[in-house]
Formats: sequence, C-alpha cells, structure tokens
Amino acid sequence: MDEFVRKAAGIGLPIIVLLITMATTGLTGAAAITASLALLGPGGMIGGIILLSIIGLAADMLSKFGLDALLVAIYTERQRNGESTQKLLNEIKKLPISADLKRKLREVLTPQRA
Repeated sequence: MDEFVRKAAGIGLPIIVLLITMATTGLTGAAAITASLALLGPGGMIGGIILLSIIGLAADMLSKFGLDALLVAIYTERQRNGESTQKLLNEIKKLPISADLKRKLREVLTPQRA
C-alpha cells in the first residue's frame, strides 16, 4: 500500500477523484475502473479520462497562479472571444465565490472610463 500511496500522491487530485468514484460504484477491479471513468465524463470512458486530465491541469494551475488570476484570465479571454459582457456578468453573479472576487471580475469585464 505504501508504494501505491507514493505513486498516487505524485498524480495528485485526479487519482483522488478516480478513487472516490470507484468506491461509489460498488464494483471492484477493472469493472470499477471502467464504470467510474464512464461516470466521470460525457462520452463514456474517454470522456472520463479527458475530465481527469483537465482536473489535473486545473489543480496544477490553481497551485501556481491562484483562483483570482485564473478566473480573471478565463473571463477576459471569453469576453475577447465574443461572449457578451452581460452574459458573463450574470454567470459571475451565480458563482459560489466571495463578493470581493465577484467585484474584481466585474471590474475587469467593465472597466470604468476616466
């Protein structure tokens, strides 16, 4: 078990998500892996593998840059890609984040003119 724990710690959050999903299936062995991957993402097992990859990337970026910087960058890019500012502001309003972070995001998307 110690060897598995060392290897799992190196993988990080994606393995934790996979283990929890596997435990909830009630299955064991390859069936648990197959079922949990299928449960994780749209498109069955391939979607689950892709989702685990995205989770790993997101966890890595969060640890490097922090939530504030990532959200600002994502919402700025979405605005640059043509999504309406009002749509983004409505989405931000519903996010489970602090009022300060919501204010910061609103200010970035709607800069005040001098």
